[in-house]
Amino acid sequence: MENKIDQSLIPRRTLPGGEQIPCMGIGTFGSDKYGAEAVSEAVYGAVKYGYRLIDCAAVYQNEDSIGRVLGRLFAEKVVERKELFITSKVWNDMHGEGKVLASCKKSLSDLGLDYVDLYFVHWPFPNYHAPGCGGDSRNPDSRPFSVEEFMSTWRQCEELVDKGLVRYIGMSNMTVPKLRAVLPLCRIKPVALEMELHPSFQQPELFAFARAHDILPIGYCPIGSPSRPERDRTAEDVADTELPAVAAAARAHQVHPAIICLKWAVQRGQVPIPFSVKEPQYISNLKCATEDPLTEDEMAAIEGEDRNCRLIKGQVFLWEGAKGWEDLWDINDEITAL
Repeated sequence: MENKIDQSLIPRRTLPGGEQIPCMGIGTFGSDKYGAEAVSEAVYGAVKYGYRLIDCAAVYQNEDSIGRVLGRLFAEKVVERKELFITSKVWNDMHGEGKVLASCKKSLSDLGLDYVDLYFVHWPFPNYHAPGCGGDSRNPDSRPFSVEEFMSTWRQCEELVDKGLVRYIGMSNMTVPKLRAVLPLCRIKPVALEMELHPSFQQPELFAFARAHDILPIGYCPIGSPSRPERDRTAEDVADTELPAVAAAARAHQVHPAIICLKWAVQRGQVPIPFSVKEPQYISNLKCATEDPLTEDEMAAIEGEDRNCRLIKGQVFLWEGAKGWEDLWDINDEITAL
């Protein structure tokens, strides 16, 4: 491995209240291709190189393996706990009354931590699907988004802050109508919004809404998730690394197009969380944020490549009577708070 990166070179993003976090993290969703051991070993190498933000989730089924790796890193004095910013998420089957606390405690136990820095509501409804299920899978108990149900879950997250089990809370996979409905009801506001963000799916309205409300966008699938599960693939999907403006910038900077996607994300102001188990890739992913920025013209050209191409459509969460995955994302719909 290369010598570890100089932390002072990594740009930072500021959370409400003033705390700064790295401009890039490492994701830990191994999709259907990588097991817990491969993902956790990548976390070990990534932290040794200089990553300080680790994006975890209960449903990824690897938090216990990552916890053992974190223990190694602390024991070897590679890093202290206070230097890391670790996130986790409550999965859909743990939205019920009293379940969020149990979910958080299980993640803390698996990760071997006393607290997580940021805890997300992974999806804004309790619709469950089994890990690794097919794209046509449907759960008969699935139902549309409910402000009342979501706020019951969110209030449990607020209690986690009160108890000192989490430092911040955030939302994920939301839409502008959903945010308009729930933000006025929150006692503790979300500091971050995890959302799909890549050059062919820039979500400008949601991105601007989050920024206007002092909510930091954290972008998953930042290079178009080439390792995403088969259930999330359709013939209409666009490959971000093949977009003309991305390819042109890659040639100009003599780097892989994936690096251009990450440079664009960092310079735009979101926090990308790319996933890779390959050492050269996760090293170059973080290093690219510290050198050779894209020009204003290149940034503008990539902005023009937005194709509104959502890759993670979430169709496994659909309920009886839903017309299609678009219903999950409030396309042409409004939501009224109760």
